[in-house]
Amino acid sequence: MNQTRVFLIFAWLMVATLLWLEWNKDKAAPAAPAVAAQTATTPGSTVPAAVVPASPSSGTVPSAPTVAPMPAASAKNAAPARVTVNTDVLSLVLDGGSVLQADLLHYPQSKTPGSGPVRLFSEDPQHFYAAESGWVSSGSKAPDHHAFVPENGAGDVSLAQGADSVSVPFVWQGPDGVTIRRTYTFKRASYEIEVSDQVVNAGTGTWQGTVYRQLLRTPPQVKSGMTNPESFSFNGATWWDGSYQRRKFNEDYLEDGRVNAQVKGGWIAIPQHHFFSAWIPQADDTTTISLDNPDNGTRALIREMGPGVNVGPGQQATTTARLWVGPKLVDKIHAIKAPGIDRVVDYSQFAILALLGQGLFWVLNFLHGFIGNWGWSIIGLVILVKLALYPLSAAQYKSFAKMRKFQPRIQQLKERYGDDKQKFQVAMMELYKKEKINPMGGCLPILVQMPVFLALYWVLVETVELRQAPWFAWIQDLTARDPYFILPVLNMLVMWLTQKLTPAPGMDPMQQKMMQFMPLVFGVMMAFFPSGLVLYWVTNGALGLLQQWWMTKRHGESATPPKTAVAK
Repeated sequence: MNQTRVFLIFAWLMVATLLWLEWNKDKAAPAAPAVAAQTATTPGSTVPAAVVPASPSSGTVPSAPTVAPMPAASAKNAAPARVTVNTDVLSLVLDGGSVLQADLLHYPQSKTPGSGPVRLFSEDPQHFYAAESGWVSSGSKAPDHHAFVPENGAGDVSLAQGADSVSVPFVWQGPDGVTIRRTYTFKRASYEIEVSDQVVNAGTGTWQGTVYRQLLRTPPQVKSGMTNPESFSFNGATWWDGSYQRRKFNEDYLEDGRVNAQVKGGWIAIPQHHFFSAWIPQADDTTTISLDNPDNGTRALIREMGPGVNVGPGQQATTTARLWVGPKLVDKIHAIKAPGIDRVVDYSQFAILALLGQGLFWVLNFLHGFIGNWGWSIIGLVILVKLALYPLSAAQYKSFAKMRKFQPRIQQLKERYGDDKQKFQVAMMELYKKEKINPMGGCLPILVQMPVFLALYWVLVETVELRQAPWFAWIQDLTARDPYFILPVLNMLVMWLTQKLTPAPGMDPMQQKMMQFMPLVFGVMMAFFPSGLVLYWVTNGALGLLQQWWMTKRHGESATPPKTAVAK
């Protein structure tokens, strides 16, 4: 098989892979009607689903709570007082057991002036999303996530200027002398919220309870298509049970079976495009992770149960967890120091590509520290990758140059053997062997660059640091498509010029027609890709074209037919 045919096959494989990924997104589109989480919402009056503890069984650990809708009348009468919290990066609404609304103040929904902040948690029934936490007990009264009330009354709390943190306490008073004091602690410039429950037993008997923490969401209906970058990202639930696990939001959230994973140091999360929420317990806590589809399957829930506590008379116990509500900032996520939590930045479900994506982002971030512009950092990354692959690409283009030299002789062989393709292939391979030409010499760089391309594709789609980041002139958002299609057109031009320099020995007319359409196919496909990715591909192609031209000029010879006939 000649080199051009191999290149053609790999090119079409890449197109097929990307089309397959797109078809998969369309197939997995959720059925529940909702809008994307980045759409501005107005809090509704509907009270979210309530956690109802299972029937107690004396002497046993209580079952995970089930979720059921609360009747409207009792919900209205029992609605807990709320506290609005404002920090330098977050604006939240708490009702004690739940974080019902969360706005990310530094992340506008769009670049339109006056655009509101991204709302991650919302009470709107059409795209309800909340973090909830309460207690269950097998033999004692315990508060669910509706039972806590603000210790200092309802109102607004703000992080004071110059202060490093602010705390908001809630409390539950049990009938048997047990008090649970819940404290939310918010730190400056942090999307990590510390949620601490202190159980104080002033009664005469031992109190036993198990804390639960859960994320409940109406799955967003993300419009599938190359024109919507949000559809490229994973939407679903993820968790750590000794390895990274994930479950998509689709028509049957539980189609791969229910989960009942007991783990020490695990966590649960719901990631989406650029943002995520997560419950992270203490590293030495043992929890049980489970999934559910409450409200007749219209909502998706991921929960962790535990740890459980036994508090004797006159004693107290404390359990603490962290709630993340914010963007997928790589440096801050690493600072969480939870096993596998960096995988919520979903460069790939495959560990090797995820590792490659993390490496590429590290290089990008390093370059950005010097350059200060993500677009020029992408170009710098291309240069570094080309330098790293220079020995391979030099061999590739040298092989091209030698093949170009012998194109007239190959054409003579083709004319001599006519339709006898077998004899033609044998004669061509003998010529390659005699002249020490490796027809596969140009394939290895292509094989190496394909995973780099795919990994960088996910990096540019997933990285929130690049969200709405400008390059210059007409490119003002590297994670959105080129608004004027200038980069895709440049990509077509670079591919067309590269074809002119690339030898095509023995190619039949059908292959020639297919090759002629390749620049157009890639141009149309990349017209809808993030402009940062197309910038990478155009720069990579342009540098490759320059290198190929130089190597052809240096190692190639005039493609003049030999004076002597080629023997059969």
